[in-house]
Amino acid sequence: MVIGVNKNQGNDRGGSAAGAPDEGKIGVEVIRASVSTLPGQPGVYRMLDPSGKALYVGKARNLKRRVSSYTRSASHGERISRMIRETSALEIITTHTEAEALLLEANLIKRLRPRYNVVLRDDKSHPYILLAGDHPWPKLLKHRGARSRKGEYFGPFASAGAVNHTLNALQRAFPLRTCSDSVFSSRSRPCLQYQIKRCTAPCVDYISREEYDCLVGETRDFLSGKSVKVSNALAVRMREASEQLEFETASVLRDRIRALAHIQSHQGINVRSVDNADVIAVDQQAGQTCIQVFFFRGGSNYGNCAHFPMHHRGATVAEVLGPFVGQFYEGRSAPKHLLLSHGIERPNLIEEALNLHSDHRVQLLVPRRGEKRRLVKHALANARDALSRRLAESASQRRLLEGLAETLGLDVPPRRIEVYDNSHIAGSHAVGAMIVAGPDGLSKNAYRKFNIRVDGKPGSSAEITPGDDYGMMRQVLTRRFTRLQKEDPDRADEQWPDLVLIDGGTGHLSVVGEVFADLGVRDVALAAVAKGPERESGRERIYLPGGAPIMLAPSDPVLYFVQRLRDEAHRFAIGTHRARRSRDIRRSELDEIPGVGAKRKRALLYRFGSARAVADAGLNDLQEVGGINRKIAQLIYDHFHRDN
Repeated sequence: MVIGVNKNQGNDRGGSAAGAPDEGKIGVEVIRASVSTLPGQPGVYRMLDPSGKALYVGKARNLKRRVSSYTRSASHGERISRMIRETSALEIITTHTEAEALLLEANLIKRLRPRYNVVLRDDKSHPYILLAGDHPWPKLLKHRGARSRKGEYFGPFASAGAVNHTLNALQRAFPLRTCSDSVFSSRSRPCLQYQIKRCTAPCVDYISREEYDCLVGETRDFLSGKSVKVSNALAVRMREASEQLEFETASVLRDRIRALAHIQSHQGINVRSVDNADVIAVDQQAGQTCIQVFFFRGGSNYGNCAHFPMHHRGATVAEVLGPFVGQFYEGRSAPKHLLLSHGIERPNLIEEALNLHSDHRVQLLVPRRGEKRRLVKHALANARDALSRRLAESASQRRLLEGLAETLGLDVPPRRIEVYDNSHIAGSHAVGAMIVAGPDGLSKNAYRKFNIRVDGKPGSSAEITPGDDYGMMRQVLTRRFTRLQKEDPDRADEQWPDLVLIDGGTGHLSVVGEVFADLGVRDVALAAVAKGPERESGRERIYLPGGAPIMLAPSDPVLYFVQRLRDEAHRFAIGTHRARRSRDIRRSELDEIPGVGAKRKRALLYRFGSARAVADAGLNDLQEVGGINRKIAQLIYDHFHRDN
């Protein structure tokens, strides 16, 4: 339960302002004025800058004691001192226990991404294998996201590719259905999956319910780590079938045993002494940190993933690893054991917090010897290699940015580059795309899509003639920078680009220049990249406002870098356009009729075959469709016969 304290100053962040300091106070004065009203109980505190954005989120067993420590300036380093100087307000949320405070802290850090916290960059959910239990004939499928569907979840896996590979192999050993429920119910004969021995065709009763349930049980046991038990049981059944001269059945069982052996031999590192555990190893170099996480379930290796959390350069391993564990398992259940390469501060508290969201006891261990230590050392070597590669890529990226700055005449290398492109077919389904690049390469979580509006008022930026590429670019840039001016007018959040690249020529460049002039955008460099004669790669020209075009040598690394940025923007724009076009193609005119939902639409199409045939149907024909009464039939008929 979250409780607000001292509600004499309202806010919209779910907490309460502590102390409501006088206007004009900042830094230590704000904190000192707030301390007297703080409770001596567990909770979370947030330090805010003058614009109300979170600078830092922290937890405390005793809020009063923890926050008051910030008033003793002599004990702080430069980073903490700078944070205190920027603080203009303090907000707190009290909790019942310190473990609840730890969970809330991790949630707020992920949501608010404060500048002075250790922040997990890539927080995408990991995929699972789902043995669905919401149908009489269960199926196997890949699942990512909230685990709200009825069934059993096995994982997590490090990537979607690892899940796809495992599912592909599982189909050979356990031929359960993978089709959708609608396809399953409409089959009248077996599909290709049955022909290639990857399904037992329960849709047409080629297998009994008892046999299928046995197959489901074997799949469950195998994914739960009981692979030896499953293999032995299949071997016994194969011998029995062979002794009874049922050679066809024996050959099927033999193929399944071989498929199981193939899966087990391709699991990578398999450790029978480790049941369910995550191995977490940390390596630090040059002020950066890589954290490798290996997933072991049922003694099998489910893959690994590397994370590069954001933090200040002086952070120690313990200062990075503790917050990482809290944020990584916020919203997901931890396994029984977390094997760490380094110790962390207050592991008992983190264990208590993780146990609140688990149906089993979670233990944090730092193995010193044996097989578990070997796993940690293997993960540590992977972390070291991943960080070395990243540092090498960063050095190469830095040289490319320096070369680009020199080519374009910029004073310093750009830290944020935004590249824009449009995609459409004769003006239909027009979309704009923005990609972002910087010292760390492409920042895909910062990509943006723009559905270009063509129904604006005369004279507005939304009034676009189909195929008007200049008008589309004007609208996209206007919307982007108008929003930036509204959300970050002081350019404090590093969301403003240092350089804008346009896929186009002088016409596009002049349009964007007009947008910048109209909006008063300054200190943002602008360039356009145009393909060479006959759209030949390697002969691109770079146009700058008021300058002669630049043509780089085909072997110049900077030209290759610019080409990659342009091609990535082009790929993103085309992908967005195709997705929008496909979505619109799947739409039916029946979707526009009030009272006709998915079920009635399906019944109409099943009865008449197409929306055109529904339009030609008479009133009596429409009423004969299941679920269509006279009122709905009249609505449908009137929709297609408005002119009459």
